[in-house]
This record gives sequence, C-alpha cells and structure tokens, in this order.
Amino acid sequence: MKKILSAVAIVTAFASSVAVASTPVMFSSINNFNAPDNSAVGGVRLAALHGKVDTLKGVDFAIVGMSESDVTTGVNFGLLLGASKINQEMTGASLGLFNWNEGQTTGVNLGAVNVTNDVKGANVSFVNYSEGNTMVDVGAVNLSSESTVQVGIFNKTAKIEGVQVGLINCADNGFLPCFPIVNFAK
Repeated sequence: MKKILSAVAIVTAFASSVAVASTPVMFSSINNFNAPDNSAVGGVRLAALHGKVDTLKGVDFAIVGMSESDVTTGVNFGLLLGASKINQEMTGASLGLFNWNEGQTTGVNLGAVNVTNDVKGANVSFVNYSEGNTMVDVGAVNLSSESTVQVGIFNKTAKIEGVQVGLINCADNGFLPCFPIVNFAK
C-alpha cells in the first residue's frame, strides 16, 4: 500500500509540475501573443513591439518595443529601441534604453532612463527616477524618495541615508537642504 501511495504522490507531483512548467524559448508580441502559448518562460524570450508574461527566468530580449513581466529572474536586454517593464519583482539586470520597474529590484538597472520603485542594488543611467528607496543612483539626474548614495550632476531625495556627490545636491534631511559638491544627512 505504501508503494502505491508513493507512486500516486510522485505521478501527481510530476503532472502538476508539467501543468505549470515554463517554456524554454518564446516569441511574444502585441495582443498577448506568445508562441508557445504560455505565461512562464524558463530560458530565452524575444519580445517585439509589446510582449507580456507572468514569470521569466532567463534572458529577455526586447526589440522595438517593450518586454513586460510580473516577475523576472535574469537579464532584460533592450535591443533596437527595446525597453523592459517589471510589474512586481526583478532579480538580475535590466539593460536597455528605458527600464521601468514598479516593484522590488535586486540587482542593476542600466539604461538611458530608469523609472523604479525600490532598488537593492544600483541604478545607472542619464536619468534615474525612483518613487521608493534606492541604494545607489549614478546618473546626470537622480530623483528618489529615499537613497543611500547618489552621484550625479543634480541629485534630489527626500531622505538621504549616506551621501550625495554632484554639482547640486538636495535632500530634505541634508545638513543643508541644497548644497554643491556634497550633501549628507544631518
């Protein structure tokens, strides 16, 4: 009887894992077109114009448009005007002209413009805008609610935890609200 129950448990576990398995290679485009038709990728995805999946683990390439996912573990590459949008959580790197991460980011966003929420890692771009807490922002313009380190020409945050280095540095809790070259919490 134990062997039969064990066999049933193994078959059930295998069947349920197959039902929610991800596809290793996918092409995505507008109107929620995914080939193969799946909401999870565990490998490589190519998104053209606008592609969306729930979960991506691996490498995501966006070509002339936006690659969108709820949860990504891996790397987003924006090729030929490609951008990425993460709705909930990203662990890894987003490398593109425009990186838009609405949830928690653990890793790096490297692009021309980064729009983020909470970043445990680094934002590196011409413009970094964050509505949450960032560890490190490096860019010409860095704007955030809270930050540990900002390095750029213009830095602005409501709360600086560490230091701002740049031409103009503004922090609501800075030793002065705005100060050139360097600013830090009072």
